[in-house]
Amino acid sequence: MDTEWISQHALSLWAALLVLALGGADVAWRRAVRRREGLDAAARAFLRPTTVVAVVVAMLVIATTIAVEVRDAAGLTVFDADLATDLRNNMPLPVLRTVALVTHAGDPMVIGMATLAVFLALSWRRHFRLAAVWITTLVGTALINSALKAWFQRERPLHDHGFIVEHSYSFPSGHASGSMVFYGMLAYVALVLFPPRWHRTIVVAAVSMITLVGISRILLQVHYFSDVMAGYATGLAWVTLCAGSAEYFRLRAGRTSLA
Repeated sequence: MDTEWISQHALSLWAALLVLALGGADVAWRRAVRRREGLDAAARAFLRPTTVVAVVVAMLVIATTIAVEVRDAAGLTVFDADLATDLRNNMPLPVLRTVALVTHAGDPMVIGMATLAVFLALSWRRHFRLAAVWITTLVGTALINSALKAWFQRERPLHDHGFIVEHSYSFPSGHASGSMVFYGMLAYVALVLFPPRWHRTIVVAAVSMITLVGISRILLQVHYFSDVMAGYATGLAWVTLCAGSAEYFRLRAGRTSLA
């Protein structure tokens, strides 16, 4: 694959990926709405058990495949290195400065403070079960990512722009997995608590943030391509498992909201 061409068209590809992600999310949401039409309120699950199992298994397979490639320094790592080098040579500094602002939406400090704020808000509104699921999901993804970084101990790509400096290990991307879990779980919480007229906007906003944060890490050369893809895969597996479990117990209790 021509990494030089990718690096020269990185912003266009970033925009195309965002459009593709939004289009896919919209199609999936429309199908889900059609499926739920005609069902009683208690049966309108946002995530069905079969969907949860399929997504978790698929994402674990993808993450494991990437991990094996990284461990064995196989072909994917060659692509990683070539792409990082070409991005370093071709990305204009003003563009990197702007992208660096976007990436802060996935910073651990930002997500940590927002996680605490959402937890306190849910508890204050007496949505105790939802608050418990929320904090368990976000703390869990931090532990999982930290354990994987310590296991693989992959060094980060080299860059000299200075807009973002990271000192932790590279694989998998904590920003990618963190944004996937935070914005994904935030979307689930909002879908449960907000009326249907807001649901499409909620899904679009979540997909936009996840896409923007994850890909920004590649453009900034603070993560390899495989770091971000593995972060997305592990994050999606975990948030699907947690949200799916919450949805199962919500419906089992016969409630339309997980209070």
